Amino acid sequence: MIKFIIKWFVKDYENVDDKNVRERYGVLSGVLGIICNLILFILKLSIGLFVNSIAIISDAFNNVSDLGSSIVTIFGVKLSNRPPDEGHPHGHGRYEYITSLIVSFLIFAVGLEALKSSVNKIINPSRVEINSIMILILSSTILLKIWMFSYNKYIGERINSSVNKANAYDSLNDVLATAAVIIGTIIGKYTALPIDGILGLVISFIIMYSGFCIARDSVSLLLGESPDPELIKSIKELILENEHVKGVHDLIIHDYGPNKIMASIHAEVSKEANIVDIHHEIDEIEKKIGKELDIDIVIHMDPTEE
Repeated sequence: MIKFIIKWFVKDYENVDDKNVRERYGVLSGVLGIICNLILFILKLSIGLFVNSIAIISDAFNNVSDLGSSIVTIFGVKLSNRPPDEGHPHGHGRYEYITSLIVSFLIFAVGLEALKSSVNKIINPSRVEINSIMILILSSTILLKIWMFSYNKYIGERINSSVNKANAYDSLNDVLATAAVIIGTIIGKYTALPIDGILGLVISFIIMYSGFCIARDSVSLLLGESPDPELIKSIKELILENEHVKGVHDLIIHDYGPNKIMASIHAEVSKEANIVDIHHEIDEIEKKIGKELDIDIVIHMDPTEE
């Protein structure tokens, strides 16, 4: 279904390397997130208030944080797509990582609020009465969240978006949380234990842990994490497959945001070789790496003995 929606709403959808196409993917995922999470919030809040369940209400407000995340996602992709300027010559791609960090703060704040409400419900428990129709409605929200996980994961991999990947796994957490609420609510009908409050407590910890994981990954990207060993291997292989290059060293990779990676490396070439021919060959290698790996690389020539 998501592929059909993408074909319908994303112009030139196959050209994912184009920054404007990438922006349209991000905006589409954000709009879908707003619509889906608003529906989920209204359904869960209505049921939670009707049956006086803190677990269901906490789950509902978790969807509010997801809705906020979707709004932030739209702003994030818009900001990250701004062209380079005098103060930011490498563009604004890292805005997307900052967006992921903001999303994590929103998620953690909702989890903290749910924690406070759940503790209060454990101290002052009240009976939860829920019927089969309400359980069926809650179960249907799981299917919607599974679809949201699926489309966010697909778009995240399609355009290499840390925000969409974060939203995907947050949706998966929501699936587990809602499933726990449904099971716990049914069990709660047959026991005097404050199951509702306990479940709300569990959900709050799941929400906060999700926020912590997203924050950890976002901070790692902003600080500059180690490049993928496979990427390093691919760069070196593409350079060394040329006959005049005898070796490489001092590879440096800089990540300025999705699809904005810059690198530099020293290539060892024979001091006896024709400098014009070697320079032309190095230019072709740089173009090839740019085309195959989407990396803007500068290769320095180091004359060496044969």
